[in-house]
Amino acid sequence: MSDSKDNTKNPTGQEAPADVAAAVEAILFSTDTPLTAAKIVQVAELSGHREVTRAVEKLNTRYERTGSTFRIESVAGGYRMQTLSRYHDVLSRLFSARSDTRLSQAAMETLSIVAYRQPILRADIEAIRGVACGEVLHGLLEKQLIRIVGRAEVLGRPMLYGTTRRFLEVFGLKDLDDLPRVAELRAPAEPVAAANDSSTRSESEQNKPTQDGPQQPEEPGETGADSPQ
Repeated sequence: MSDSKDNTKNPTGQEAPADVAAAVEAILFSTDTPLTAAKIVQVAELSGHREVTRAVEKLNTRYERTGSTFRIESVAGGYRMQTLSRYHDVLSRLFSARSDTRLSQAAMETLSIVAYRQPILRADIEAIRGVACGEVLHGLLEKQLIRIVGRAEVLGRPMLYGTTRRFLEVFGLKDLDDLPRVAELRAPAEPVAAANDSSTRSESEQNKPTQDGPQQPEEPGETGADSPQ
């Protein structure tokens, strides 16, 4: 009598797609750091990266269909489970921010300059910010958000700074191409400017004289009645 238990292997001896997806889900659920496809293939004993890609697509389709609050995202060259961004405010009230993301205004400004202008010299960063930033750079290096990527081919061979993989992980970016474009950052200000322009035009039109010009008071004797003799 044959065993009634479902066979979890297909005729080729490989796991069925559902089991592959379940294995990938379990692996990603157990870690909060991005895992590369190669690592997942190794741990789950899969045949290649394509199985990982199919499993992630299958899982994300299921999450979306069932209204789950998370997805598997591509982050820093790997995969990681992340809650949807619309729940950030709710979660921020529950959990305190991680120490490595508690950045001062000066640190955020410096990190933004490095991210958008890398590789960049310290002198160029200070020229943009208008203040010395040695201590800020040192702090970002300690948090492993930036690194020294080389030296400039100029007198003194000063160091060049760039962001790290840790930077991508902390800010949930797949790669540097995911950074918001400058135009996108400025977009919210455009409607306000347009509203101001519209308001200015409206006020100008109200104060504009009519086509015939302002009415002049009538001179005595020009009311249409006969003048006294």
